[in-house]
Amino acid sequence: MIYVIGHCHIQKMTSPTQRSLKYLRDIGYTVAIVEHWNCFAHKRYDLFGFADLMAIRENEVLLVQVTSGTNVSARVKKITDNEHLPAVRSAGIRIEVHGWRRLKSGWAPKVVDLS
Repeated sequence: MIYVIGHCHIQKMTSPTQRSLKYLRDIGYTVAIVEHWNCFAHKRYDLFGFADLMAIRENEVLLVQVTSGTNVSARVKKITDNEHLPAVRSAGIRIEVHGWRRLKSGWAPKVVDLS
């Protein structure tokens, strides 16, 4: 999508969440956004404190934390320190961090599997 303001063209950036939604759908998942905004607290809440997306396909449930490529290690630490991690793992739910970075060929995720 391109916006035109005066004589300048401004490209609307696609969010990392939108990129992961497309990426997961392209590889066969049904995906839902599971983070929400609390307008009273002015704070965003992730499912179980770390998941932005839930993706499902036959015999598989995947929770995904989405971030920029430079913040992957911080998100991995956030998840490994999370009190709900053992319960999520014991339920057989897979966990990934998608860190989006721009390459010469376009946007690509660095996928870290924390299952």
